[in-house]
Amino acid sequence: MHEKYMYRCLELARKGLGNTAPNPLVGCVIVYQDRIIGEGYHMYFGGNHAEVNAIQSIKTPELLKDSTLYVNLEPCSHFGKTPPCTGVIMEAGLKKIIVGVTDPNSIVSGEGIRQLTDKGIKAGTNILKKECIHLNRRFFTFHKKKRPYIVLKWAQTNDGFIDRIRNGHEQGTINWITDEASRILVHKWRAEEQAILIGSRTAILDNPRLDTRHWPGKSPLRLVIDRKNTMPDHLHILDGTAETTVFTSNPKPAGKNLSYVTLDKHADIISVLLTYLYEKDIQSLLVEGGRILLGAFIKKGIWDEARVMVGNKAFVKGVPAPVMPSEPITQFKFAESTVKIYRHRDSF
Repeated sequence: MHEKYMYRCLELARKGLGNTAPNPLVGCVIVYQDRIIGEGYHMYFGGNHAEVNAIQSIKTPELLKDSTLYVNLEPCSHFGKTPPCTGVIMEAGLKKIIVGVTDPNSIVSGEGIRQLTDKGIKAGTNILKKECIHLNRRFFTFHKKKRPYIVLKWAQTNDGFIDRIRNGHEQGTINWITDEASRILVHKWRAEEQAILIGSRTAILDNPRLDTRHWPGKSPLRLVIDRKNTMPDHLHILDGTAETTVFTSNPKPAGKNLSYVTLDKHADIISVLLTYLYEKDIQSLLVEGGRILLGAFIKKGIWDEARVMVGNKAFVKGVPAPVMPSEPITQFKFAESTVKIYRHRDSF
């Protein structure tokens, strides 16, 4: 029975994807005599947490003292953008709570449950723990590994190429491999992550905007690695329409929505990048670069998920696609493409 209500918590929590970061995805239901009488989820960063929305949704609050609250992540026990949920639960008169998994954030991590049990509230934990961690894999990766959750993404032809061989006359033109519907899916993926990364070669050859214009949602922080800072000023990535950071050893003055991170010439760029994002509280990164950049993450084993779109085109010759070290965990047809999903063995 507990699993039934926890699945509903997870279903509700998913509605916040793309809007709650750096907070986790949380859903909550309140059950009275095997019937859900209230539910809610964390809708956006800075807004009410799931427990508060669920409690406020109840039309008969006198039932709370005999009800059970279900939530997929341990209630917060500290003041942040909002007051701690533990206090709200106590004030509501609830006597029992079921938690999917404890919070990995060191300022909570068991403290929320301890506060509740110290007040006589019965607490059960680890209900659908694996599913609860997977839903908040970005949040868990950030707090456990001290880096963002990394998603690699690229499109390749059905004969294994990521691009044609291009000369200088083809700069700013994209060799589309997938169909328009698949490109909309990519914009949805962008809206779900906090940052997006490419290298200078991709910026120059494709001149991408890296935004979510084909899907409702906030565009991610744009990141580009340009060690020598050779990108021409007319590129979309430098147009000031979205927050952008350039990693370079030759920085220029900052501009509108444009900043620079100075690289030592011997710096391990990926390490510098991930440290920067961690310090900025960025919990997820979508890497949409070319073969060299994607290959660097794969070679280091620093990635959590890969999404590969295989189009129905063939280039015969060109730039070979990156090679994954394992088989996909799943794949599915989407419009005219096949999407292959890979997951790193050490990811949550």
